[in-house]
Amino acid sequence: MTTHTLQAEGECRADVFLSSRTGLTRSAVKKLAEEGRITADGKPVKAGQTLRAGTVVTLEVPDPVPIAALPENIPIEIVYEDDDIAVVNKPQGMTVHAGAGNYEGTLVNALLYRLGSLSGINGEIRPGIVHRIDKNTSGLLVVAKNDAAHLSLSEQISRKTCKREYLALLEGVVKEEQGTIATEIGRDPKDRLKMAVLRSGGREAVTDFFVERRYAANTLVRFSLRTGRTHQIRVHAKHIGHPVVGDPEYGYKKQRFSLNGQLLHAFRLTLTHPKTGKVMQFEAPLPDYFLRVLDVLERENG
Repeated sequence: MTTHTLQAEGECRADVFLSSRTGLTRSAVKKLAEEGRITADGKPVKAGQTLRAGTVVTLEVPDPVPIAALPENIPIEIVYEDDDIAVVNKPQGMTVHAGAGNYEGTLVNALLYRLGSLSGINGEIRPGIVHRIDKNTSGLLVVAKNDAAHLSLSEQISRKTCKREYLALLEGVVKEEQGTIATEIGRDPKDRLKMAVLRSGGREAVTDFFVERRYAANTLVRFSLRTGRTHQIRVHAKHIGHPVVGDPEYGYKKQRFSLNGQLLHAFRLTLTHPKTGKVMQFEAPLPDYFLRVLDVLERENG
């Protein structure tokens, strides 16, 4: 259990104050309040209660209960596999590993059925997972089949020797041929479920970009990650004024194309094999729904 002891700096709602200071959603704070886990001077605090300046609040957050992932017979595309690693081409719409209220139908469930053995460093919920991509982002990620491989791959990602490249269709026409976006990224203070570029208090996030093709009102861009922050490419694309087409969180409210998520695809992965030391590069072609949109734009370009 984690205990937070916080002092209100001004008059404010309890749920708003606690959410901003702990990173919990307001609904999570409300649930904890209903369970009697939020108190002030030994008395329960309600989520909507107004706190006075100087009020000291104690918030108890219970440890998450691990739920073991179970094998499920879900078709997945294995690009490469040996005794140490597997490289997977994840489809759009599939969550990488279990989370709150989502314990079935994930990539981990499919991997356990297909591969059987995965590294155990990340515990029962995220076996084998070294890095991840968003649910509605498609493309390549490497999976560790044993702990030695997991440690090697994690170190490569930490040292930035594991290269991850993405293709994205952006709104608007990007003028620069290439560039680097360097900011701090953290929880959006206005919406804790999203990430945002922050002036201070976030984590360093660096993304390189290269224009591949310009259309009348869109740009196909290749992104290369130097860091791996949550939603990094999507947040950085929005930051430069060219959000990813189809992005439900960071994109335009009105979308031209009928899509199930952002047009963002992890198309190339370069790594060093944990056992042999050989540099390996993998590529995955753009999915059909992405190509269909590009075909429309190509026809319009003449």
